[in-house]
Amino acid sequence: MANDGCGAPAGGVTITADAASKEAVIEGRVLSGDSPVTTGYARLKGTGDEFVAELPLGEDGGFRFFAAPGDWTLVVLAPGGVREERSVSADIGQVTKVEVTV
Repeated sequence: MANDGCGAPAGGVTITADAASKEAVIEGRVLSGDSPVTTGYARLKGTGDEFVAELPLGEDGGFRFFAAPGDWTLVVLAPGGVREERSVSADIGQVTKVEVTV
């Protein structure tokens, strides 16, 4: 996995079935048509536009955040000035799947 200096592994941390049952997880992929977007970032923001976390997209366009239960804003930043936002909710024991097409 490449790391471009932001400190987070591309795509996010790998999850096990045991961890998924004890955590609130937000994960997904960023696509352009049928192809993964491999250059860009996924950002998680809390209430009041508060920055929480950011990580580079993985080779499959994937991202994964371990979040506190509640409502979040997922922001995808990709080349060409692309910025997409999605409202997502996270709950303990739930993996919230999000697919973003840019």
